[in-house]
Amino acid sequence: MYTFSQKLKTTAFILIALGLVGIVYGFLSTPKTIEDVEKIVAAAHHEGGHEGGHEAAASHDSHEAVSHEGHDAKASAAHHETESAHETSATAEPVAHEAHDSIKTETTDTTHVAVAPVAEKHEVNVVAKEEKKVDAAKEHEEHIQHVFHQLQNKPWAALYVACIFFLLVTMGALAFYAIQQVAQAGWSPVLFRVMQGITAYLPVGSVIFFVLLILSGTHVNHLFPWMAEGVTDVNSPNYDALIAGKSGYLNFGFWIGRAAVFLIGWNLYRFYSRKNCLAQDEANDDFYYKKNFKLSAMFLVFFIVSESIMAWDWIMSLDPHWFSTLFGWYVFASFFVSGITTISMVTLYLKSKGYLEYVNSSHIHDLSKFMFGISVFWTYLWFSQFMLIWYANIPEEVTYFITRINDYTLPFWGAVGLNFIFPFLTLINTDFKRVAPIVVTAGVVILFGHYIDFFNMIMPATVGDQWYIGVSEIGSVLFFLGLFILVVFTALTKAPLTPKRNPYMEESKHFHY
Repeated sequence: MYTFSQKLKTTAFILIALGLVGIVYGFLSTPKTIEDVEKIVAAAHHEGGHEGGHEAAASHDSHEAVSHEGHDAKASAAHHETESAHETSATAEPVAHEAHDSIKTETTDTTHVAVAPVAEKHEVNVVAKEEKKVDAAKEHEEHIQHVFHQLQNKPWAALYVACIFFLLVTMGALAFYAIQQVAQAGWSPVLFRVMQGITAYLPVGSVIFFVLLILSGTHVNHLFPWMAEGVTDVNSPNYDALIAGKSGYLNFGFWIGRAAVFLIGWNLYRFYSRKNCLAQDEANDDFYYKKNFKLSAMFLVFFIVSESIMAWDWIMSLDPHWFSTLFGWYVFASFFVSGITTISMVTLYLKSKGYLEYVNSSHIHDLSKFMFGISVFWTYLWFSQFMLIWYANIPEEVTYFITRINDYTLPFWGAVGLNFIFPFLTLINTDFKRVAPIVVTAGVVILFGHYIDFFNMIMPATVGDQWYIGVSEIGSVLFFLGLFILVVFTALTKAPLTPKRNPYMEESKHFHY
């Protein structure tokens, strides 16, 4: 039986405490009024900052320029009223020049005749510039409101990214476990308890995530644009025809109902699968093993469908004007490789503490092969989705990547390096797949890289260019990491780490190649 070390438990509690402090600080430090945002935008403008405010500063510059233009128009009008007619006509718009010239040909008293038309044209010009000033002021106000909502979304978005990432890492481990059951794999039964321990986080993560979804639907935050007031009402100034066209699918009741079905279905499989596995230890035949086989086969059918819809509902609908038919597979590859990597990391930790006596370098090698292979698969999907949309260059589709390339340059391209280049170069060597320090290093990079991948999928839609990795993001990751460690390693203490009566157990114990 595994014993949860006090040192690791203390570490988990410290991570949770630090995470909570960071999360609370993130919420408390968000701007509370429009005036606060005005100060932030002004500071970004004067400092020329690029971290979370460069676009705001650029927009502020444009608004300020327009405002100065309106001011100059007023000053010019006052000045021209006191100048001579000749000076007025010389500084007027080209249209005024044309009026001046036509009148000049009809009379010799140019000074007297030209003054009235030029003044009239000048008054029109001033009025136009006054209207332009009003429009600029309105545009600036709308921009500040937009930035205000983005900054208020930031701690929510940071919490959402970390929460869904750890939830789906658990789902990746659960899917891998189900695949091993259905494939009747002979190499992996010695790892089943590790997989079951990791999936113990699923009920906890599901509850927290479902609460976040409820809060989004009740307008506590503004993460999902299609939930905004009036977007489906033709008479509302917020009306959005594209979102209204999807309202039969994207409405809160149907959306939260789907979420409940998915989370309950996943948790039911996790509960009964573990129950059958534990019952098999005490059985005299393979009844519970066969029961688990059938249950796992049904679950995988449910999982494939629910996973794709989940990716549309919880991530892609953050950008309701954009869609990709490859998105469900892309998200799956990201959390699937993360789940396998987590299995490998926990296995190596337990092995280093003297547990899992039957796990050998061949088991680690197989896990590393999956880490390598699914990393390549993720890259294939990443490139396929990006290349087709970028090459087609359809405005409503390519804007998804333009936003990320322009505003998230480092995390966007960095994810490719972290999730493909590094694991490819590290794990392509067969011998390296068996070396624990190398596998752990590759695992840490892969997990960090796929957190960044989820960051890239979620943050641009929720906070726009008002992003940076700060207290909210770090605090959220620390909190869920500590909670994950506490739940997983507590679950590992509840049952023997080696199943007793799995029909493939002997093959797994003596797995070598």
